[in-house]
Amino acid sequence: MERFNSNIICFLKKNMSAILLFVFFIILIGCASSEREIVMDRTTFSFDQDKSSYSYDVFSDYLIAPGDILDILFQIHTWVKKSEFRLEIDDTVDVKFVLSPELNETQKIRPDGTITLPYLGKISAAGKTVDELTEELKVQYSKILKDPELYVVVPEFRSSIKELKADLHTAPRGLSRLVTVRPDGYVTFPMVGDIFVAGRTIPVVNKELNAKYEEMIPDLHVDLFLEKYSGSLIYVLGQVTNPGAFQIMKPVTIFEALTLAGSYLPGAKLSSVIVARKHETKIISTRINLKDTLAMKSDSKFFYLQPDDLVFVPKTFITEAGELMRQLAQIVLFNGWSASAGIGFSYELHNEPTTSRTKRQIVP
Repeated sequence: MERFNSNIICFLKKNMSAILLFVFFIILIGCASSEREIVMDRTTFSFDQDKSSYSYDVFSDYLIAPGDILDILFQIHTWVKKSEFRLEIDDTVDVKFVLSPELNETQKIRPDGTITLPYLGKISAAGKTVDELTEELKVQYSKILKDPELYVVVPEFRSSIKELKADLHTAPRGLSRLVTVRPDGYVTFPMVGDIFVAGRTIPVVNKELNAKYEEMIPDLHVDLFLEKYSGSLIYVLGQVTNPGAFQIMKPVTIFEALTLAGSYLPGAKLSSVIVARKHETKIISTRINLKDTLAMKSDSKFFYLQPDDLVFVPKTFITEAGELMRQLAQIVLFNGWSASAGIGFSYELHNEPTTSRTKRQIVP
């Protein structure tokens, strides 16, 4: 057994340079990357925008997220003039007979849209104009009375809106209501019920709400506001002092994100910072050259991050290779081999095409 071990040690000493070169070559192949990136024709990244507006068009299409608090402001548009007035449920209708006042009736349109009159019974009224209802009643009563003279008056209308006004004005917040987006992305709105809002913009949800309220109570209008922002996370990884997730309450630039992470470390490759962003069902990655921005070049722009963006600061090739060599020195070139055989290892690295070649010698 001792003879076998001595033969192994002898073989390793004689072929150490070849073994180290092979290991180093395999590791470099595994660390190599094609540096391909996915590019979209038009993204939400700030450098895709016009130079005059990139600093303002940051979160132009804010998407509602769970935990957000929305403010609903109710408005009654009774002052808006309409082309014609049609009877609705809960409107009060007076039917008056000129020559037969004993037949006069005051009716409130029921939920089924009808009223009840003497000799006629149920008459459909909802959805008709006053003139249409008057002509229909004259035709119906002409079968019973001779030359009936009658007219229709609406002394009270939009009773439901009046009741809603009273309820809203007596509430603690007046005409507004606060609702919270649940973890499942739904919000329970007054009278309407549950609506899915997560991942949608406020104008889109506002439009849907107005359509639903208009069906229920004509002239009821709502405005939707973002009362409280739940906050978003961005992720900074790689060659930074404190990598991790950071909560942001406003748009931040990539430099502000690096500041949150304690700034970049020596050996960070600022010319090739990667930002990964979710877009629908894909992940879009883009390489950012922060060196140009730090150098204050005229064509450089600030890059604004969006919620859930991931920033990765890679190492320079020299830094990465140096760490690999140190690991190899600790693992392979332990004391005893180098002392007895004088084994060392040299290598050449090429960082960027424009930089000079670097040669280092590692002797354990």
